[in-house]
Amino acid sequence: MQGTQIRPARTDDDERIRRFLAGLSLHTCTLRFFTGFSRPAASLVRTLLAVDEHRDALVATLDGEIIGHAMSYRGGVTDVEIAVVVTDRWQGHGLGPRLAGALLRRAAAGGATTVGMDVMGENRRALRVIRRLWPDATMKVVSGTVEVTAMIDRAAPFAEQRSAASPLTV
Repeated sequence: MQGTQIRPARTDDDERIRRFLAGLSLHTCTLRFFTGFSRPAASLVRTLLAVDEHRDALVATLDGEIIGHAMSYRGGVTDVEIAVVVTDRWQGHGLGPRLAGALLRRAAAGGATTVGMDVMGENRRALRVIRRLWPDATMKVVSGTVEVTAMIDRAAPFAEQRSAASPLTV
């Protein structure tokens, strides 16, 4: 993963996000968005790039192209809800945890102490990572999804794992 960078999403990332989304497999797309699509809607692209007092978004890039995306939303049952997706080629290399860690450090700096996420029950890889990184997380199965709740201060240290090989710019 040498050469990857994590940075805040920008409005001028719209075409890069569109290409990133279009390049996701149907399986990856469904695991992240709970539905598949062949062409990403303009409203989805705008949502993934939105940053304001309630939303934050980071992208992982390699050679100028987006290979991962993480977003958070303040409000709801936990202080912050997060979602992460990494392009198929880069899954399993630690990029998802790095994106989540960077996002959680930013949320913690803003006062958040709890994190939540909804994971499809069939997303075994994500559930294994969550269990490994957040052993004290609460997981509740609801209609085929797993609602995960954890403390950010327990989750933040994992962001440093596997990150020594690539620069992190946030």
